[in-house]
Amino acid sequence: MSGKRILLDHGSGGLASRELIESVFLPRLDNPALAKFEDSAVLTLSTSRLAFTTDSYVVDPIFFPGGDIGKLAVHGTINDLAMQGAMPLGLSLALILEEGFPMTDLERLADSIAEASRQSGVPIVTGDTKVVPRGKADKIFITTSGVGAVPDGLELGSNLARPGDAVLLSGFMADHGVAIMAARSGLSIQSSIMSDTAPLHGLVSALLAEAGSAIRCFRDPTRGGVATILCEIAEKSGVRIELDEASLPIRPGVATACELLGLDPLYLANEGKCIAIVDGNSADILLSRMRKCQAGRDGVLIGRVVHHDTPAPAGRVFLKTAIGGTRIIGPLSGEPLPRIC
Repeated sequence: MSGKRILLDHGSGGLASRELIESVFLPRLDNPALAKFEDSAVLTLSTSRLAFTTDSYVVDPIFFPGGDIGKLAVHGTINDLAMQGAMPLGLSLALILEEGFPMTDLERLADSIAEASRQSGVPIVTGDTKVVPRGKADKIFITTSGVGAVPDGLELGSNLARPGDAVLLSGFMADHGVAIMAARSGLSIQSSIMSDTAPLHGLVSALLAEAGSAIRCFRDPTRGGVATILCEIAEKSGVRIELDEASLPIRPGVATACELLGLDPLYLANEGKCIAIVDGNSADILLSRMRKCQAGRDGVLIGRVVHHDTPAPAGRVFLKTAIGGTRIIGPLSGEPLPRIC
């Protein structure tokens, strides 16, 4: 389809729609559930507990260092399921295309979606495509939904943190946010910064197998970054969390970009990292297991949930700075970088 572009007819539900699906998506995403070409997929389940999630992706630009909107959509929905300890079973894929969108770009995204699905082992089992007139959308928007099986007896939640727990982070902060910012603005960064988009269900599964009863919750710090997620956990659990600035993992190129633009990496998005709040007595063994996984090889312990005997109230996050001071970390206010995912 080289040189061709998306037409309104491709979203009509008629012959052109079927040809688009059969030529672009079915060859790349083929699996028994999708091949039936029905309005919904029927999945065989082996559990009585399911996790279900949905998310939309409007990232700009749609291609960026380390990924694209298609890969981001697959990984993002897998990770939302994984944060509940669920093993993803299947995803849906819905696309809003702008009239005139290059067919070559759509094929490139379809290849990326197929690769992300294949490498993660999570099939695309159903989907939909719509086309809107030129100027009524910005190239392409994607919505993915997913279902996953939750192990019986597993209870995770942002309200379960307690004093004595440790805060683990699976790797470097803010890579995705800075990669998008650089791609969008043409910012030249000496060290090559790429999006960290990656599936996390393998990492989560490994940690649960190691010491599932010691894990309070998993969260992926996407929009709002590490700071906002930890503020949510502190508030829901009614605890005080203290972070050590010297332990925060930040790549030199990311730190430089943030200094130039006046941004705090604690608030920038990540798309392949997870926060784990764990029993402090099991922190070392879980951190060691995390580092054995590709997705957690740069994992670090960045803070602790502490007793709040001081006048400072619970439900707050504090940062011990490198110069010996302490500052309050609040949730993100405003939108420093829109259309980040």
